[in-house]
Amino acid sequence: MALPGPLSPRSVPAHRAPRAAFDRLVGDIVAALDHHFEIESDHVDLVVEEAPMLPPEWTDEVPLSILVPSVRGSRVVLFRMPITHRGAGSRDVLEDLVWSVILDRLSEVWHISPDDLDPRRPD
Repeated sequence: MALPGPLSPRSVPAHRAPRAAFDRLVGDIVAALDHHFEIESDHVDLVVEEAPMLPPEWTDEVPLSILVPSVRGSRVVLFRMPITHRGAGSRDVLEDLVWSVILDRLSEVWHISPDDLDPRRPD
C-alpha cells in the first residue's frame, strides 16, 4: 500500500490529520456564517480544544461545547474529541453535528433561532 506524499500523482488524495480536518471543517462553517459575525453586536470568539477537563466524579454526558463569557463578548469552545466520537460514521454525520453545535451556541449568544442562522436552509 502506498501513502500519498510530495511526489504522488494528483489522483492520490492527500492525507489530512484528524485535527487539521476538523479545524478546516470549523473554519469552513465560520466562513459560511461570516455575515452574522459582521452584523451581530455581540463579539464571539470560536475556538477548538481537544476535550473538556472534567472532574473524576463526572457522570453526565461529556459536553460537545461550552459558552464562556469573555472580556470582549463571548467565547464558544468546541471539543473536538467528543464531537468526532459522537459524529463517527461518515463525513456527512460529523459535518451535520459540527454545524448543529456551532449554530446552537451562536443562537444562544445572538438570541436568534439556529434555523435563522443556518445558510444551508433554503429561503
